[in-house]
Amino acid sequence: MTSRYHEVYQGWKNDPEGFWAKAAENIDWYAPWDKVFDKDLGVYGRWFAGATCNTCHNAVDRHVASGRGDQTAIIHDSPVTGSQRKLTYSELLEEVQALSAVLVDNGVAKGDRVIVYMPMVAEAVIAMLACARIGAVHSVVFGGFAPQELASRIDDCQPVAVIAASCGIEPGRIISYKPMLDEAIEIAGCKPSLCVVLERPEQPCDLIDGRDIDYASAVAKAKTDNRIVACVPVAATDPLYILYTSGTTGTPKGVVRDNGGHMVALAWSMGAMYGIEPGEVFWAASDVGWVVGHSYIAYAPLLIGATTIVFEGKPVGTPDAGTFWRVISDHKVAALFTAPTAFRAIKKEDPGGELVGNYDLSGMRTLFLAGERADPETIRWAEEKLQVPVIDHWWQTETGWTIAGNPVGLGQLPVKYGSPTVAMPGYDVQILDDAGHQVAPGELGNIAIKLPLPPSCLPTLWNADQRFHEAYLDEFPGYYKTSDAGMCDEDGYLYVMSRTDDIINVAGHRLSSGGMEEVLAEHPDVAECAVIGIADAMKGQIPAGFLVLNAGVERTEEDIEKEVVGLVRQRIGPVAAFKTALVVKRLPKTRSGKILRATMQKIADKQDWKMPATIDDPVILDEIKAALETRGMGI
Repeated sequence: MTSRYHEVYQGWKNDPEGFWAKAAENIDWYAPWDKVFDKDLGVYGRWFAGATCNTCHNAVDRHVASGRGDQTAIIHDSPVTGSQRKLTYSELLEEVQALSAVLVDNGVAKGDRVIVYMPMVAEAVIAMLACARIGAVHSVVFGGFAPQELASRIDDCQPVAVIAASCGIEPGRIISYKPMLDEAIEIAGCKPSLCVVLERPEQPCDLIDGRDIDYASAVAKAKTDNRIVACVPVAATDPLYILYTSGTTGTPKGVVRDNGGHMVALAWSMGAMYGIEPGEVFWAASDVGWVVGHSYIAYAPLLIGATTIVFEGKPVGTPDAGTFWRVISDHKVAALFTAPTAFRAIKKEDPGGELVGNYDLSGMRTLFLAGERADPETIRWAEEKLQVPVIDHWWQTETGWTIAGNPVGLGQLPVKYGSPTVAMPGYDVQILDDAGHQVAPGELGNIAIKLPLPPSCLPTLWNADQRFHEAYLDEFPGYYKTSDAGMCDEDGYLYVMSRTDDIINVAGHRLSSGGMEEVLAEHPDVAECAVIGIADAMKGQIPAGFLVLNAGVERTEEDIEKEVVGLVRQRIGPVAAFKTALVVKRLPKTRSGKILRATMQKIADKQDWKMPATIDDPVILDEIKAALETRGMGI
């Protein structure tokens, strides 16, 4: 179909408030807004000021009332436990209402904060919805975070309650959550008075008298008592949740999401960006601890009456590199949204894509990638093996939904490999030099968004307006600083090359690590890669590439390293000064799949560094150190 994107984007530019007022018609409101956008409220203005609403009502109750009660709302698929569970919208409403009763009966009220510390189980989403139902503000902390990291978040948001599980389950191991929760509360200054604990059969736990209650028995009693808990009206500008950004040091940085604008933007995006209709199955293969899990597991699919999947597993190893195809086949998934790193892991284990043929993927229409730079080779591999459009798109924890993408629901635009395509309505994206001036098309610069930010974007940081200003608004007045570097071409296609911290300055030349990684990824033996800048007395910095090879590669590492050095010299030129490539077994990543380039760089430069709180496997950093030592670098 011919894309309507340009018409829709221009319509937003001509009348931003009219555009979002029209989108807001898809949401139920208790009371309408005084102003669609009030520029005098908050740090830079607020959306739907004066309106009242409830997110849980829009995600659950209204679908039951409109006749969707028997439709599946949530599918929990857990290859690590060998179990599956489906909840209809009516069953979801019963579960959410019962947990809401437990919270209310234990003193949790509108505006109170509640920490959710759970693995990928249906109860994690139920907990979020129950908080939204009663007007409490949830703060999901990634399950398995160390006690000190959990404690810092407890102290920052001051919760009255915690909803947790006894354990998380990963391939070959059980992660004990309850002892870490107990230790976190012990060392935190804030002491939540209530912990609702879901005891999993894989690891029961002891409950502390006077503080802990058993999730299952408390919810069962509320059901038996037929407790009815009405949705609490909240202001559209009231916070729905606080989400702490990954990898923070010192005081955590709590991104605030409001109720009204969040619902409007997410509901619009499900149709316009992802092309998903009510009743279809949408799978975001992420974790509820990250923003993708908030936006596209817990909320957006439910807001439009679609079916969402909660997946407790990994792209490889549960049991093999075909697990994604099995889930798509079993549950008739229309669209999958995951991180590029998941596909690089699958490609590494099954380079030929042989496992794809074992499953019926005929119902799958689209693959969406975001969260880490999607290199063209990974996109081409996925296109070839899956025979569906592969859509790269770009957004941040702070925005909550797509900044730039290829809007399938409006009609797909031509794909340009390496680009997440174009800015979505609501975002006026510009490329600025360090002095805040726009640069020419094709020139690398700072990616910034002209204020105001659209609905669903953070209005501020939790109890930290000044920190919000300093982190995002002060450097380029009138703009939100994304801290990403990139460029726009003559057609308005955006290229997000790297975080601004990952720009490598080689003898005065600003080079993108992402651009070099694209070249390395083209080598047929390279599964994934990372490029960092290492301090150099002569040139300031020189780039070094780390390579993870595909399974079954029999050629020598030395030959492959020489070939990728030659590729970079050929494609980018001698200016890159790219002479060092190292084969490693794995790359250090956060649990959401982001490569920890900054930590790798500090190790290489012999700087002091702190173990990242979100690292998936700390042992990998020892492997990186060893690889550097073999070349006389690092410590």
